[in-house]
Parts: sequence; structure tokens; C-alpha cells
Amino acid sequence: MSSRILIVGAGLYGATCARELHDAGHRVHVIEQRAQPGGNCATRYVPEADCHEHLHGAHIFHTDSERIWSWVNRFARFNAYVNRVKVRHGDGLYSFPINLFTLYQVFGARTPDEARAALARERQPIAEPANLEEHCLATVGPTLYRLFIEGYTRKQWGCHPSELPAEIIKRIPVRLDFNDNYFNDRWQGIPIGGYAALFDRLLAGIRVDFGVDFLRDRAHWLARYDQVIYTGPIDAFFDHAHGRLEYRSLRFERELLPVADFQGNAVVNYTEAAVPYTRIIEHRHFDLPSPGRNERASHTLITREYPAAGDAGAEPYYPVATAANRARFERYRALADALAPQVHFGGRLAEYRYYDMHQVIGAALAHVQRTLQGQCHRTDALTPSA
Repeated sequence: MSSRILIVGAGLYGATCARELHDAGHRVHVIEQRAQPGGNCATRYVPEADCHEHLHGAHIFHTDSERIWSWVNRFARFNAYVNRVKVRHGDGLYSFPINLFTLYQVFGARTPDEARAALARERQPIAEPANLEEHCLATVGPTLYRLFIEGYTRKQWGCHPSELPAEIIKRIPVRLDFNDNYFNDRWQGIPIGGYAALFDRLLAGIRVDFGVDFLRDRAHWLARYDQVIYTGPIDAFFDHAHGRLEYRSLRFERELLPVADFQGNAVVNYTEAAVPYTRIIEHRHFDLPSPGRNERASHTLITREYPAAGDAGAEPYYPVATAANRARFERYRALADALAPQVHFGGRLAEYRYYDMHQVIGAALAHVQRTLQGQCHRTDALTPSA
């Protein structure tokens, strides 16, 4: 039975659900508060630099799931971009994540055994780390902690690592070979033509209205549809009845420069606390220019990323996973559960969790699968999501 389904948000979760439900025969309508689809992975073409700008920070697609890689390749061709981050600290420039070349740069270690010995000398004997700082000192020692973690973390989260729980960094990758690929996943890349091209195909043939604020008239929208898939902030849906969930935000400072190449790499992290931004991204390197392309572009586009408090009105990027915030979210989740099956809450803002892009797609596909399986047993309404 065909159902009328409203999807609030044209980001990756909403667009994935829209595509699958539309293809299954449902009448899908997507509304989006912004002026374009894509959520935080939206891109746009910048002719002066002949590249695609990542509007909300760098987004590199990566996954170890053959199923998700095959699914997303239905809608985009991916280039062979590999994320090889560099770190700037003072006058030093380092390979990152920490690998054998990093350990050579810092300690002079030339072999895995020498690197292993250097790390053993550095690590501090803290059996039960009580905070993030102690976890890092016990794992990699003070030199690497101060070079790569302390200042960056202080900027990113707005407090010293000694004030943060150890689980924020569950594992610090240290490689004893020269592998400098930021990700361990089998597949990685960026859509050719940018993420805008991917979302154009995901939403093809589906009604999408932009500049629509669902929360201004939610009663109107809820009354018109059999199911609503809501991907916005869960606390905003309930008018912050239990208080605001805490986020960290970002401010972006873009600059078009009259040079062919500014930093020679897509991502350079600045890990000193005294430098106000956490990284500079140079967008042209994400596109893997073809032969001759660098010569055609007279400018390059860079973006500096400045962490910021997630105050009211700021764009929410990273949930602050303190015990108080987790408890507050559980109260909101109880309110959300009471609205099932008509309203489903999905995606990073509705679930108050950090998702990689492949995880967003996986969660959306799982919801659609549960929905469609439930229809085999119920014809009067869509089944509640788990």
C-alpha cells in the first residue's frame, strides 16, 4: 500500500530514505530548511578555482561495507582520493596519523623496532587513566601528546584534555609502518562532480521544497502525512522541554588566493592552542585534478576552520557526550518513542550522535528495510521503527 511520507531534511539520512521509499512506490515529499540539499556534506562548484567547495568542512566518503559502497556507487562515480593529513606545529610539519615516518620525524626512529622502543620510553605508567590527558600520556607519552593532541583538543572542545573523559579518544592510531592513510577502510573517495551531483541523483524525481521550516508549523505537517521522518535536532522538535543538548560548532573562513597551490595538500591540521583555527583545507586537492587542470586555474580556495561554542543559533556539528547530555537525550528519546509509528527520528541530530557518512546510509537503509518488512504484515499504517 502506498503511503504519504514526509521527510524533514535533505541531508544524507533523509535523501537515502527518500530514494528507497520512492523506489518502493511511496509518495515522498522532502522539505529542507536550507537552500540546497546535502546537509553538512553539501558542495558547490567555484569556477575561479576550478574545484568543488566543501561548504561545511571536509567530507571524505569511506567504508568497509561492500553493500554500502555498491549502493552509493549507483548514484555517483568516486575519484581515488586518499586522505593523507599533515600536521603543522610551530615550524614543524609532520605526517599524520602517527606512523613510522612521524616517529622518524619526532624521535629519529628508522625501523619498527626503534619506533616501538621510543614509544616504550615515552609512555607514562598510568594504569587507570582518569581523563583524556592521562589516557594519551599512558598511550603515546608527553611528546606526541603535546605535538598532536593537547592544543588541537583544547580548541576543538573548548576545554583542556584533563577535563574530558578518556573515551572521547577511544583509540589513538599509532602505525609502525609508513602507512599515512587517515582511514583504515577498504573503499574511499569523493564523488566526481562533488556531493551536489550525488544528491541530484539521490533526489531525482522526488518532490523537494527548500527554505521550509518544519518546526514553525509542525502540527500542519504531521496532520497531512502517514509518516514523518525527522532528521533535525531532537531537542528542537520538543521545544527544548528538557533543556538544550550541547554541541560544539564551527566557523568557516574562506579565502580565494591568486596562486595555483597554497599548501600542497587537502588537509593540514594546526595543533598549537595559540593558533585559533584547527585546520586549513584546500579544496582543489579533493578533486584530484586531471593533467593540465592546475595550469587552467588562476586561483585556489582555502577554508580555515574555527571551533566555536554551540550556542543557540550556531550550527550544531559535534555532540558533547557528557553524562548530563546523555541523560538529557534519553528523556527526549522517550518523548520520541511515544510518537512512533507516525514520527521516526533518524540521523546525527535526531539521534544525538556523531555519524560517519557510511554509517548514516547504513542506518537509513536499515530503517527503510524495517518499514518495508512491516508493511508485509500491516496495511493500515507503516510499522514503528526499532
